[in-house]
Amino acid sequence: MKKRMLTGLAALGLAASFAATAHAGTVMKDGPTPYVVVGGVSVPKPLTDKPGDPANGRKVVANRKKGNCLACHKIKQMQDFLFHGEIGPELSDIAANMPADEMRLRLANPKVVNPDTIMPAFYKSKGLFRVKKKFRGKSILTAQEIEDVIAFLRTLK
Repeated sequence: MKKRMLTGLAALGLAASFAATAHAGTVMKDGPTPYVVVGGVSVPKPLTDKPGDPANGRKVVANRKKGNCLACHKIKQMQDFLFHGEIGPELSDIAANMPADEMRLRLANPKVVNPDTIMPAFYKSKGLFRVKKKFRGKSILTAQEIEDVIAFLRTLK
């Protein structure tokens, strides 16, 4: 009886440990600096201490050598730019449908949420293949640019 009880207590301890780990999140070390993914859907903590700048975020979204978001997404609030894509979902009301912490993960590494997505991981710099020498070890966007894009996307309602 004591052995069975001890086994049950050990299982409870293991379950509690697992729950604490799942709640704490997974530390991702695939980008320039580590970040924590919680529940496989969000990165609650901003990647920088400086708040995002929506005006700069808009520039990054439109920049073909940076975010290039308009290649795949339509954004009604950016009609001054031509040729919006239709591959990804429309982002015109993204702020009403997705919190900032979920946007952060989808920008940093969307493959965590959907392994089959064709959206690039904008904050990943490790574990990549066939990367041009001058881009090796670098992410597409910096931590501040990620936060700036989120600040801009939060204005889209």
